[in-house]
Amino acid sequence: MSSVAVPVTSSDQISTSKIWGVILASSVGTMIEWYDFYIFGLLATFLAPKFYPPGNELFAYIAYLATFAIGFMVRPFGALFFGRIGDKVGRKYAFIVTLVIMGGATALVGALPSYATAGWFTPIVLIVLRVLQGLALGGEYGGAAVYVAEHVPDSRRGFYTSFIQITATLGLFLAIAVILVTQSQLSDAAFKDWGWRIPFLISLLLVIISLYIRLQMKESPIFQQIKTAGMTSATPLKEAFTVPENFKRFLITLFGATAGQGVVWYTGQFFALFFMQTILKVPTRDAQIIVAKALLLGMPFFVLFGWLSDKIGRKKIIMAGLILAAVSYRVPGTEIGIYPAMQRAAGNNVTHVDATKNKVTGATVLAPQTPDATGKLITAPIASGADKNKLIWLIFLQVIFVTMVYGPIAAFLVESFPAKIRYSALSLPYHIGNGVFGGLVPLICVWIPAATGNPFDGLYYPITVAAITFVIGSIALKDRRDVKIWQEVAVKK
Repeated sequence: MSSVAVPVTSSDQISTSKIWGVILASSVGTMIEWYDFYIFGLLATFLAPKFYPPGNELFAYIAYLATFAIGFMVRPFGALFFGRIGDKVGRKYAFIVTLVIMGGATALVGALPSYATAGWFTPIVLIVLRVLQGLALGGEYGGAAVYVAEHVPDSRRGFYTSFIQITATLGLFLAIAVILVTQSQLSDAAFKDWGWRIPFLISLLLVIISLYIRLQMKESPIFQQIKTAGMTSATPLKEAFTVPENFKRFLITLFGATAGQGVVWYTGQFFALFFMQTILKVPTRDAQIIVAKALLLGMPFFVLFGWLSDKIGRKKIIMAGLILAAVSYRVPGTEIGIYPAMQRAAGNNVTHVDATKNKVTGATVLAPQTPDATGKLITAPIASGADKNKLIWLIFLQVIFVTMVYGPIAAFLVESFPAKIRYSALSLPYHIGNGVFGGLVPLICVWIPAATGNPFDGLYYPITVAAITFVIGSIALKDRRDVKIWQEVAVKK
């Protein structure tokens, strides 16, 4: 009898209703983890003075952003730790554990005493909790992306996994919405005093709901098959990063896709918010509403570009998003680009940022200054008469770039590595690209203007990373949309 590969499990055996159930269960939990992760950054202007020593508010803000960045920096370690568990024990088990860790750490942030009450105990514990958040998120995303991809047909992988890609932006949107609703129900004084704790504590309820849903889930059929057939890797990390072919894929994936994707994501959504609040001096609530509306308009495009990637390939869409972002943020040495246009739309003609004598009030952290008739720098007034609709569309344009680079990336990563090391192998380049390259965007893009005085200098960082990634990806990246991951569970007869 001839030896023929016969699939014992295929996506054809999984009903459409079950696929949508898998997507719902995975997406809800992942969205909640993103909510937990980003609520920390969104409340930066409120919490920096509470968690760090008084007297130097710029130091407190940058220290808080540095703590925020720590959560990003440790994500690759979470990817390695939980990726190994996911490849040896199972996808489901790994991302149930990450959900519990994330929810617990977030709720504890909401229970932390202020620096005035507990001294240095507070910022130290804050760093520990942020590390736990980063480790948990490092293990969550890879599990959710792999879990969904290993349930769906090869021909529609980009479309179905794009719903996982929405969760990051949806989590950010949910975080903004919860903050806005909480603020609307409290006085400004009450929110600053104790109301900021509510968005953190709500995480407990969200986690309980998601945990219940996830406990009903079964293991990925592809993982079940390779485990039953004894095809799992005993040393997934070693195999993923010491086997030359796999390590080469890791490097190309990182520097040809995820590094640029990370900076585009965090510039277009997170730094855009910080830029309005700290540089343009748009009131915090107005800035949050502007970003929330832009995110809501942009979210359907994750699915659109995921679907389109099934038709024309992942690489073309990702590379287009990278180069469009790199050339659109700002043309160096000119006033052409999205961010100079945001400045004009905000009605704040900032030419210089002076951080040496910074005094913070409300949400303003960096003090924009303009020269008077004698050439002396004077502090610009808080933006008034801003064209909010124009700001929404300028951020929406950046969100479109985000959806182009991020919508197809989960399918691309799943296709880049074999099943037995997939969780470990895709999680690390994703979380280095997003956690390190992308996660440093808010800190670098706020710190550089504070150091140089030019409000646009921080943009050189995401522009450079996106451009380099575009060049490397265009040359070295291979489109893998035709990869049939279900063939990996075929057996010989």
